[in-house]
Amino acid sequence: MHFDRRNLDDNTLIQFYQRLLKPRMIEEKMLILLRQGRIGKWFSGIGQEAIAVGSTMAMQTDEYILPMHRNLGVFTSRDIPLTRLMAQWQGKAAGFTKGRDRSFHFGTQDYRIIGMISHLGPQMALADGIALAHKLRKEQKVTLAYTGEGATSEGDFHEALNVAAVWDLPVIFIIENNGYGLSTPTNEQYRCENLVDRAKGYGMEGRLIDGNNILEVYHTIHELATDLRNNPRPVLVECKTFRMRGHEEASGTKYVPQELFDTWQEKDPIQNFEDFLLEECILDEAQIEAIKVQFKHEIEQDVEAVFAMPDMEPDAQQELQDMYAPGYVPLIQASGAQTEKRYIDAISDGLRSGMQKFSNLVIMGQDIAEYGGAFKITQGFVEEFGKDRVRNTPICESAIVGAALGLSINGYKAVMEMQFADFVTCGFNQIINNLAKTHYRWGEKADVVVRMPTGAGTGAGPFHSQSNEAWFTKTPGLKVVYPAFPSDAKGLLLSAIEDPNPVLYFEHKYLYRGIAEPIFDDYYTTEIGKACRIRSGEQLSIITYGLGVHWALEYLDKHPELEADLLDLRSLQPWDTEAVLETVRKTGRVLILHEDTLTNGFGAELSAYIAEHAFESLDAPVMRCASLDTAIPMSKALEDQFLAKARLEETINKLLRY
Repeated sequence: MHFDRRNLDDNTLIQFYQRLLKPRMIEEKMLILLRQGRIGKWFSGIGQEAIAVGSTMAMQTDEYILPMHRNLGVFTSRDIPLTRLMAQWQGKAAGFTKGRDRSFHFGTQDYRIIGMISHLGPQMALADGIALAHKLRKEQKVTLAYTGEGATSEGDFHEALNVAAVWDLPVIFIIENNGYGLSTPTNEQYRCENLVDRAKGYGMEGRLIDGNNILEVYHTIHELATDLRNNPRPVLVECKTFRMRGHEEASGTKYVPQELFDTWQEKDPIQNFEDFLLEECILDEAQIEAIKVQFKHEIEQDVEAVFAMPDMEPDAQQELQDMYAPGYVPLIQASGAQTEKRYIDAISDGLRSGMQKFSNLVIMGQDIAEYGGAFKITQGFVEEFGKDRVRNTPICESAIVGAALGLSINGYKAVMEMQFADFVTCGFNQIINNLAKTHYRWGEKADVVVRMPTGAGTGAGPFHSQSNEAWFTKTPGLKVVYPAFPSDAKGLLLSAIEDPNPVLYFEHKYLYRGIAEPIFDDYYTTEIGKACRIRSGEQLSIITYGLGVHWALEYLDKHPELEADLLDLRSLQPWDTEAVLETVRKTGRVLILHEDTLTNGFGAELSAYIAEHAFESLDAPVMRCASLDTAIPMSKALEDQFLAKARLEETINKLLRY
């Protein structure tokens, strides 16, 4: 192995050796502890240390790095104390996730490190968002993201690289190609000779380097980072390497031929660099031994200090509290002049008001710039706010949700438009496993709003008409709002933008141009989690939201003899339990109405809650009126039959007769 020191002095080379050696010695200690049964699991990066250490040393300390679970050298090279890391691995209170997540599944703003989730690929899109924030602020900063060769087969890899290329984002994507995705060799993972060849397909530069040569890694990343700070663009770097242990220790290594171990043992990054330093008389054997003795002492001391720490004391209230980021959303009362606006205009008005108030708000989505979006909600926004803040995206929902989270991590607010709520399935993982869990896992906000044009009534069929709010109401960490009127559409959207938590904002397409009312022109907010009583009566309670509110109003207008409480929930997560119990106790008869299908729709949660908390107040069973348990058909006759409205009168009569 040839080491090109270039202009690096002896002290720097010694520092490189120390940085390289420390994670190896920590890992060797972890393997001993694993055999002793003192720790439960370990993902080894032995053999790959030069990539993590060399690339981290090439970055500025205030630049973000997004590592994987074999990149201990990133954390140690950023000088995170071993006691903090060990506390993280052991689930202690001093860890970064307070016992809530494992190994390197965490982030830390103090050290500008954003850890992975188990799904591997999605973190590359976060790097896009972080880099975009730097670019928007005109900061000369680069973001570094790692992935393994296995994760390059995921769609998230393609999406993240494509977005980075289209937007000229200063991101260095490093592929650590260690030959195996768990036990699957590369010849069963892809057909191209080198993964870096894929860079050409994205219109970006690619570099293939020896991942076991710390100086080659350092010089390559240093040169690229220096260039990218002045000439922003993404670069793909493939580092050839090998892991000398199994995927994790329990998996063993029997699937790897012995000759591979023999070959790569000769390429050991630490032994080769140590030999180089000895040959160049930069270090001698005594100095090397002294470094190892010192590290061994420090590691032993730090490890035992963490074992002596108390285990986590469960606190249910603290767990619930930490699921959401704290942040006061001001309740700004509506005042001033009013203008008659349709539902769709109110949403546009709310977006515009949010963009005017928050200069760090970026909106992203397919066709939202000059075209104004599929429904023209953002028409004229480019002229007012510019293309930096009103961004057309490729068709890649997962990457854009991830980029929105990256923007939030790096100080921005983001609103991402799903062209149709049905398309959210393509970004589901990012929403459920990244947006929803980030604050709970390591205390970082996810200041993201996902707009969800939803619902039936337009004959758009199974892929453009679904009511899928229940997919998200059961996911802690998310907030879900669903306005039924233009005034609430604006107020709830502005509250969602103000809120530092991820909010799914459902907006019903059928209502876009179908209803209008006077709304306030000035900036105001509507409290998330508060229902609104639309009608008051004693005979029964109708609890609903979205288009269901208008179905109920239409029915009640046709039946003036019926006196009913009509409660518009407005928010589904959190939802107004007090308002629900109040109306139930008032009337004793409850109808839950929603457009979603019956089985496991949000009404099931409401019904269960009422039965548990207000059973004594009921004069009849809680009844649900919902859509058929089928996909949504396109034919108007079939769609009308499908929708809950077709069974509303029958259900009300049944409830009143009981």
